[in-house]
Amino acid sequence: MDLHIVKKVLFTLCLIPLFTSAQYTDVINSNRPGRAVSAYAVGKNVVQAEVGLVYEQQDDASINSDSNIFGADISLRYGLLFETLEINYEGTFINQNITFTDLGTDETRTDFTRNRLGLKYLIFDPFKNPENNKPNLYSWRANNVFQWKNLIPAVSLYGGATFNLGENPFYVGDPTISYRGAIATQSRLSPRFVLISNIAYDRIGTDFPELSYAVSVTHAFRDPKWSVFIENQGIKSDRYSDILLRTGVAYLISPNFQADFHLGSNFKNSPSRIFAVLGFSQRLDFHKDKLVPIEDQKTGVNGKIRKKDVKKKRKKKKKKDKDDLDF
Repeated sequence: MDLHIVKKVLFTLCLIPLFTSAQYTDVINSNRPGRAVSAYAVGKNVVQAEVGLVYEQQDDASINSDSNIFGADISLRYGLLFETLEINYEGTFINQNITFTDLGTDETRTDFTRNRLGLKYLIFDPFKNPENNKPNLYSWRANNVFQWKNLIPAVSLYGGATFNLGENPFYVGDPTISYRGAIATQSRLSPRFVLISNIAYDRIGTDFPELSYAVSVTHAFRDPKWSVFIENQGIKSDRYSDILLRTGVAYLISPNFQADFHLGSNFKNSPSRIFAVLGFSQRLDFHKDKLVPIEDQKTGVNGKIRKKDVKKKRKKKKKKDKDDLDF
C-alpha cells in the first residue's frame, strides 16, 4: 500500500477518538501510550515500569533510502521521599536497517535514541484542596460539562541529564552528558477528558540542542477500563525537526497493570515515518497513606479542616457537657 495513503487513513483514525465516549483513570498513573508525560508523580514508594515494543518504517527521499526499525521503549519511575517527587529513567534502544537505493548498499545502526535520568516535582495541584472541587449535589450537568476552572492545570517541573554512551551513530559528536529541562501540565477538563501538555529543552550543552512540545488529550469510554488518546508532538533542532501525530488505546487489566497500543506518523518525506507501538505498564505499590490527626491537619491534608473550626467544636462540646452537668 502507498505510504501516503496509509498516512491519510491514519490521520482520519486520529480524529475518531474525539467523537467517541471514553474514561481517564489514574489508578496506575501511566505515561503510556504516547510521549506526553503526566504532571503527577506515581506516589511515594511506588515502583513503576512502562515498556513499549516499537516497529517503524522510515524512508528518506532526500537521500533515496528506506529503513526498518525495531526497538523498545522503557520508563522506570519511583516515588521518592514524598508524594510530589519522582525519579525516572527513560530509554529507547533501536536497531535500524537502512538500504541506500542509489548506492545499492545496506547499513545497520544500533544504539540509544533516548537515554536520560531525571527528577519531576509537582509544584502546583488545583485538586489539592478538596473544598474547591466538591461535586454539585443538585446538578448532574454541572458535574459533567466543561467549566472554565477546569482549564487550571496541575504543573510540574523536570530536570535531568541525557547520556550519550560511546560512539552513538544517531548523535555523532555529542558529549557524554548533556542536560534537559521540562514543564508538564495536566488539566481535568471533565470527568472523561484530560489534557496534558509538555514543553522540553533537551541536549543542552551540545551543538544541536532540541526544543520540543507534546499535547495529548485522553478520553474515556463508559467502560472505565478503556481509554483513547490523540497526541501532537513537535521537535525543533538543527539536527532534526518534525511534527508527529499519534493515536491509540489503553486497557486497564487490573489496578496495577495496563496494556496499550498506538499508531503514529509524521507528514514530511525527509524522513517519512510511520510506526506502531505495543506497550505495558506494571506498578508495584508499596505506598502507605499518612494519616494526620484532625487537630493537626492543614489545608489540603485529608481535606480542608481549619484549626479554628476544631477549636470551636471543642468549645461547643465543653459547653454542652457543662450544660448537661448543670441540668
